[in-house]
Amino acid sequence: MSDPEAKSAGAAGGGSSGSPVPQDLLEILVCPLGKAPLRLEGESLVCTKCGLKYKIEDGIPNMLIEEAELPPGTSDLSHLPCWPR
Repeated sequence: MSDPEAKSAGAAGGGSSGSPVPQDLLEILVCPLGKAPLRLEGESLVCTKCGLKYKIEDGIPNMLIEEAELPPGTSDLSHLPCWPR
């Protein structure tokens, strides 16, 4: 396996750090709703402002707002602090 192939294979699985997402990607991703930073929680990325939880599937974060998990106690996206008013 050549170096580019090895690098690509490592990035797809999150690299050797054990993280499901490469650290350089984590540093630039933000919540698509309110543009707040995200934190890694297990196999999900969570918005630090509104608490929306975006699943990571096969090393790829699903950043679709419509498919994100609402935080506990929230029944609708419009009740989130990141929701445009």
